[in-house]
Amino acid sequence: MTDTLIPNECKTSDPVENGYFKKGCNPFAQTGRSKLQNKRAHINQQIIKQMRMRAGAENLLKATSNNKVREQVVLELSYVNSDLQLLMEQLEGLNSSVDVYQNVQEMSSIPLIPLGLKETKDVDFSVALKDLILEHYSEDGSNFQAEIDDLMDLRQACRTPSRNPSGVDLLASYFSQLSFLEPRFFSPTRQIAIFFTWYDSFTGVPVCQQNISLEKASMLFNMAALYSQIGTRADRQTQAGLEDAIAAFQKSAGVLHYLKETFTHTPSYDMSPAMLSMLIRLMLAQAQECMFEQITLPGIRNEFFSLLKIAQEAAKVGETYSEVHQSMIQTPIKNNVPFFWTTMSELKTNHYNSLAHYFVSTALLDHQLAPSDDEDKQEKALSQLYDTMPEGRSPLDILKNKEERRRIGKAHLQRSIMGHEEAIRIHSRCRHLQKLDILSEILQAGLKRSLTKFEQNDKEDEFTDYMLAPDIISKTEKKAEMEIPAATKVKVKDLFQRLGPLSVFSAKQRWSAPRTIRLRLQDRDLGFTLKGDAPVQIQSLDPLCPAAAEGLKEGDYLVAVGDTECKWLGVSDVMKLLKGADEEGVNIRVVSMLDSSSQPMPTKSATYGGLPKTYSMICLAHDEDDKNPKSRKVAKKPSFLSWGLKNKQKSGSTLSLPNADYNGPWNRPCPTYPSSCNESALY
Repeated sequence: MTDTLIPNECKTSDPVENGYFKKGCNPFAQTGRSKLQNKRAHINQQIIKQMRMRAGAENLLKATSNNKVREQVVLELSYVNSDLQLLMEQLEGLNSSVDVYQNVQEMSSIPLIPLGLKETKDVDFSVALKDLILEHYSEDGSNFQAEIDDLMDLRQACRTPSRNPSGVDLLASYFSQLSFLEPRFFSPTRQIAIFFTWYDSFTGVPVCQQNISLEKASMLFNMAALYSQIGTRADRQTQAGLEDAIAAFQKSAGVLHYLKETFTHTPSYDMSPAMLSMLIRLMLAQAQECMFEQITLPGIRNEFFSLLKIAQEAAKVGETYSEVHQSMIQTPIKNNVPFFWTTMSELKTNHYNSLAHYFVSTALLDHQLAPSDDEDKQEKALSQLYDTMPEGRSPLDILKNKEERRRIGKAHLQRSIMGHEEAIRIHSRCRHLQKLDILSEILQAGLKRSLTKFEQNDKEDEFTDYMLAPDIISKTEKKAEMEIPAATKVKVKDLFQRLGPLSVFSAKQRWSAPRTIRLRLQDRDLGFTLKGDAPVQIQSLDPLCPAAAEGLKEGDYLVAVGDTECKWLGVSDVMKLLKGADEEGVNIRVVSMLDSSSQPMPTKSATYGGLPKTYSMICLAHDEDDKNPKSRKVAKKPSFLSWGLKNKQKSGSTLSLPNADYNGPWNRPCPTYPSSCNESALY
């Protein structure tokens, strides 16, 4: 989103961890991308403001029976819905502003589509974590203020990552830190007062939940978006730049695939399975396009076999974009994807298919079969070009017949001309595409080249009907594949490791308060033995020893000897501390693991499965019974906080936007946002 700009007073040789800002982040960068992201954040705030106004108006509409008041409220609701639609169009415009993401040094390639970063609100971990540390781990939460501050700084830095590998590493480090944070503080049987708010990347609809899975999934989405921006930024006029672009788009597809397979029932529509599948196809199509550019960068040899090879490579790019376009026009994706994206994918489908037909026509028209040519090799190459040969002719007959080659070549030129004309028509249909001058120039140049070739091979006295050229079989030497980057599994240090090994000291376990026991050695005998790695456990306890009399129990965990913390010490290290005690003995601190099955459930909220209502409810609550609102019962709905890893408890999908096939009141005033006649509330 932003490029890293090191201030003058900061030295670039240092990682800047303790300086002006973290490595991989610069919140003060004033680039075109950062300005777009700031606009996105502002629009998201406006959207939630309008949705709050609409929720209040809807509640007033249901509470009053005064006709004049109802008429006024309905009028206000129409204004609010119009404002929401305008805000959505502004957000679509931001998602269509691809020019600022392109490489500024080369402007001779067709622009690529990047993903915009999801926006979020600040999260205050301080109070909730300190309370939990005191309550659950019996530690003074204020002693962990430095770790909490580091966590909050890391999350804040992830809101403005630099558009380079350092920015990806920054997001990956926070994602890995969340993997430590989740088992340490987030239990499935209790909720803590930490709310994560994220905005849909396409619609701006907010989702606010206490589930840390929302945070992890959103971070993965932003990693994929950042990879797509890195690929878009690469210099595609060099082999190294194209390699970087291919790798970035394949990694973006890999992260999106990992997100789709790991997290289910995501509450934000931009992370729904259907949307993620489309985005994966888009990233792979752009990687395939870069592979085609990599092949053609040194130049295309005007030779029969080379031209047929390039034609099939171009057909492969057109085929991948055709699949992308087909997925974009499916309901409900078509209602949420920017129109610019849909038209761009359709335009590229026509453009690359036209290139394929042009290269085949050039091979047939400019390269007649000579006595020195290998007939068998050319026959095999031509037979692999079509599913069905034109008009049932054999490949060898076409190669040997000059007029037949010219006739089929002109048919391919006709399809090339028609395809480029269609691409130009599509270009004129979208105002955001019209702003891309380089795209118009490329399309016009392709059309002019095909027209010139057709005129060169057209005869004035020729009045025969032209045949329709068959489709070209797509084929590629290197297919774009998803690549899950190592950044998704980067190793980081657990910020809260002082609480002890995570395998033992986690949120799902319950502990007694630490007990201090005075340990005195009798004939150098402890009265018990130790087992385990870290922390060590008491075993083989002599019930008659002094330690047992003071309250030591079998299976207790030893967490401190004197002033030395022992949570991370093994048996040998702890034994050294115990054996080193003098005749007066030494104090040890132990804790006992309690039965987790007796842990009380959290206090239930008023509605929706005992969990607080979230912002996503705005777009999901349906008014099933408006006839008798007083007697209407609220049905218990699946928890919106229960979505997470696969193979866990299943819950209903919580998409932020309604399905376009639904014919209820959602679609009346506005196809994108819920209408005024439904039961919804923000809190």
